[in-house]
Amino acid sequence: MPVDRKELQELSKIRLQEASALLKLGLFDGAYYLAGYAVECALKACIAKGTQRFDFPDRKRVESSYSHNLRELIKVAGLDEARLQHAERNPNFGSNWDAVVAWFEQSRYRRHLSETAELMLTAVGDKRHGVISWIKLQW
Repeated sequence: MPVDRKELQELSKIRLQEASALLKLGLFDGAYYLAGYAVECALKACIAKGTQRFDFPDRKRVESSYSHNLRELIKVAGLDEARLQHAERNPNFGSNWDAVVAWFEQSRYRRHLSETAELMLTAVGDKRHGVISWIKLQW
């Protein structure tokens, strides 16, 4: 079943809420993983925004869109240069991106300390300097 841009936006919000709830319960492994997944969904919403109806998609772009690699997804979304510029103007955002980009799909098979999960949730969800707040401006 295909997922559209609005659904990806909603999933991003839900995954961040779930991550916050897990963090409060002391379930750091799941909190860390779902926070990164929230960013993945947000970036995929940006990719969906750039998809034109009835256009035949570029094969490499389509294949890259199915990645879980946040560095790859931000490039496919066409936001890498904008991210660099924003990080130059906002060092807190730059630090948050650096923390978030360490996430990868296989994180779900790793243990995470409370400090690591808290850092991830802050980097993703901070209202002023968080990665999701910036991505929302793009989607």
